[in-house]
Amino acid sequence: MPSSLQSPVSPVRIQVDWRRIGRSAGRAALLAAAVPLAAGAAVMVADKIRGQRYPLDSKFPTAPPTSTTVDGDIATLYTYGADLFDAMIEAIEAAQHTVFLETYIWKGDATGERFKQAVSAAAARGVEVYVIYDGFANLVVPQTFFHFPPQIHVLRFPALRAGLLTLNVRRSGRDHRKILVVDGEVAFVGGYNIGEEYATKWRDTHLRLQGRATWELQNAFVDFWNRWRKPRHPVLQDKGAEHWQPSLRAARNAPSDLVFPIRGLYLDAIDRATSHVYITQAYFIPDRDILDALLAAAARGVDVRVLVPERSNHSLADWLARGRYTKLLRGGVRIMLYEGAMVHAKTATIDGRWSTVGTANIDRLSLTGNYEINLEIVDPGLASRLEEVFRMDESNARELTYEQWRERSALTKIAERVLEPLEPLL
Repeated sequence: MPSSLQSPVSPVRIQVDWRRIGRSAGRAALLAAAVPLAAGAAVMVADKIRGQRYPLDSKFPTAPPTSTTVDGDIATLYTYGADLFDAMIEAIEAAQHTVFLETYIWKGDATGERFKQAVSAAAARGVEVYVIYDGFANLVVPQTFFHFPPQIHVLRFPALRAGLLTLNVRRSGRDHRKILVVDGEVAFVGGYNIGEEYATKWRDTHLRLQGRATWELQNAFVDFWNRWRKPRHPVLQDKGAEHWQPSLRAARNAPSDLVFPIRGLYLDAIDRATSHVYITQAYFIPDRDILDALLAAAARGVDVRVLVPERSNHSLADWLARGRYTKLLRGGVRIMLYEGAMVHAKTATIDGRWSTVGTANIDRLSLTGNYEINLEIVDPGLASRLEEVFRMDESNARELTYEQWRERSALTKIAERVLEPLEPLL
């Protein structure tokens, strides 16, 4: 008689080699990172070779400095570096009390030496001189160049920051600002760095202020100095503002403090547009919100135009920017490609009323990583001047149409997709 008890079935044991899986996953992750990095390196090498054969040194249209009055202050636009540098040197040479100079790049060439001699002479005659420059941006400049007379107070924004190893852009970004304030009476801000190349070979835009609004730029310098100074540096007095000028304000990105107003001012202004939006950018990689705002404006009939270099000095930024072109062009945004030279301006004007001039590009690095400063000006006179500058730049640009863009090669499309993962770096 068979027994009612049956022998239990032994379960099948599956051994998982987690170490092997981990190694495989690690190799896959490394491969996924290596492909776009290698592609990016190849693009930059190819562009370096191309740049040597076809340098960005073509002549381009410029305009003489033009001034207008904004709420009682004088605002002067500069579109040619040589004109700007002459005006800045003249202001430093006339200084009686203070010179605050902050720059991203300060080359050790003839133009750089000219500025160094000007601030040194000012200090020698008793002017209080304060200088800020970015350490990383000037690694290729001999450090002996930054040996100033002892009476000049110098702050070198650190070349290496804590977030660099973890790719935390908020804690690794640079001091990308360009500010000069003399005696609290005249001030300059815009896209121009200091160097011979920028004097004649780059198309950029800077703004000079004379009057009460200079406080906006002086206060920005003072706050940054006091935030980043070392114990050996003196504390600068924060005097507060005697006058409030809502028509002219400085927006300052301070990523370490989670302050990003420049992105907000762009979004607010584009959202208000009813007639036209003219944007000039050196590196244009808008995030989803700015991209959607531009497309929404174009959809409601606003004439939206973005002027960018056909080929910039940063080829990787160019490739990542092109990843936005399909949506922009299909959505009715017009793209103007500046030819033969580097356009480095960071400006916009909307509806003949609102404008901005400053240091921030419309990309992740500028809007969430770097220390930046943009002036926001609500004034029809200055907007009119900037529109004239935009039309001047359009005369040296070609429009990229959606039909032309669709005809680009399959290899180009593949490269755009491969390079896309590098976007967080810019």
